[in-house]
Formats: sequence, C-alpha cells, structure tokens
Amino acid sequence: MRISVTVVATDTSFPVALLARAVEDRGLHGMWLPDHTHIPICRTSPYPLGGDLPARYTRILDPFVALGAAAAVTSTLRLGTGILLVAQREPIATAKALATLDHLSGGRLRVGIGYGWNIEEMVDHGVDPASRRRRTREHALAMRCLWEDEAASFAGEHVTLSPSWQWPKPRQRPLPVFVGGAANETTFKHIAEFGHGWIPMGARGLRDGIVRLHELVADAGRDPADIEIVPFTADASHAKLDHFEAAGVRECAFELPSGPADLVLPVLDALASLSAERSLP
Repeated sequence: MRISVTVVATDTSFPVALLARAVEDRGLHGMWLPDHTHIPICRTSPYPLGGDLPARYTRILDPFVALGAAAAVTSTLRLGTGILLVAQREPIATAKALATLDHLSGGRLRVGIGYGWNIEEMVDHGVDPASRRRRTREHALAMRCLWEDEAASFAGEHVTLSPSWQWPKPRQRPLPVFVGGAANETTFKHIAEFGHGWIPMGARGLRDGIVRLHELVADAGRDPADIEIVPFTADASHAKLDHFEAAGVRECAFELPSGPADLVLPVLDALASLSAERSLP
C-alpha cells in the first residue's frame, strides 16, 4: 500500500516546499493539493463535509505554483492536483500549465479533477452550475488533445479549439487524469471515457463503487486493471488500510493539518511509521 498525503496548503501553514521535502524524506509516495480561486463571502452552498467551511479554504495557495515549488526541491515525490476545478479554468492555458509542470518535474504529475460544489464560486467564473459536469468533461477532453496530438483541435458545446500547436508535451504519455467525486454513473462514465483513476472521498460505498466503475470501464473497451483508486481520507490506521486493500486499493492519501511544522511533522512521522510497518514481510 502506497501512502500519500493531501493538504490544504495556505499562506500561513507549513511552507509547501519544506512540506514536500519532509514528505519525500519520510519515504511517502505523493502529495495532492486542492484548488479554490476564491471563496465568495455571501454563500449559500453547504460545505460538503458538513458544518462551517474551515477558514483554511479562504487561504489556499494556487496549486500550479505550489506544486512547481514542490517539484523544484524534490526528485521522487509524486505531485498531484486534488481536486482541480477544471470547469472554472480556461482549458488551453490550464493544459499548458499542467504539461509544463509534468515536463519540469520529470513526469511526476497526476491531475486530479472534480466538478466543484461552491455554486457562488462557479458563478463568479461565468460557469452555469448546471453545466459544470459537461464543462469538466469537455475541458478534460480538450486538454487531452493538446497533450497528445501534434496538431490539436476540439469542437464541443463549451470548448472550441482550431487546429493548434502546443508544447511542451507532458513527459508522461498519457498524463494521468483522476476524477474525484461520489460513486455515481456520471463520475464513472467520465473515468471510463478519459480517466486514469478515481479519487473517492473516504471509504463509504467504496467496494460497490469499484465494482460498478470496473463494469463501465470494461464496457468502454478498456482494462479495469489499469484504473487506479486513490481515496482521500483521515485518521490513518492499519484497520483502514486493511479495508482499502481488501477493496483493491493500492494507494491512499491521508489529510494533513493546515498548520505549522510542530503540528504537521508528528503526523508525517506517524504516517511514515505506518508505511514502514505495512512494508514488513
């Protein structure tokens, strides 16, 4: 079982470059960073995990810049967006930024994307919330064209790209795209069409979800064994890892606190110990 971390990196938390070094030095697999451009003050959208929206979400670092800083000071750590709100980002420029990150990091990037939940944030970006899933799909497909085709073009409802050149291409071919979200048909059909894996939030419905995902992937003419599952979760334990392994999961990302070094490093040490224990014969 590969153990990674996910963290809401902010301008007041443990500096992201130092964090990346600390994660890599402890032999952990990867680091995933989320995406919010802003949080509208007047908001009726409920926080998906319940309760008040944590203040750290108002201070999130831009994931592209933060991952670039992390890439510059590491050599083996896998780097990921988790979750990138691609419906709110212009796809041509986003494709360029992600390809550049993968190129400069030596092929260590994973692109976790999602549909978003903050309606007011979407509206400020000119995105009709009812269209966000269709936009996410089209943006992902258009970016795939730019990453993989020498002369890329795309024509859809929300994205139009005339035949164009764009370099650099990602080091990884294909650049792995993971779709984050609940276990539902839309998420799974999109993974089957253009994704490399699924990022479920937690363990609820995981077993049944993986079965259905594999069915849709096979229906699309692809090998379900090629699909990776990376749950984002909290409270690391052997029991939780046992549950994930029994479901066929080979990597999970545990949440780190958004705080100073003296709060973050003990959690990293505990994860490193857990990882070492799982590696024992």
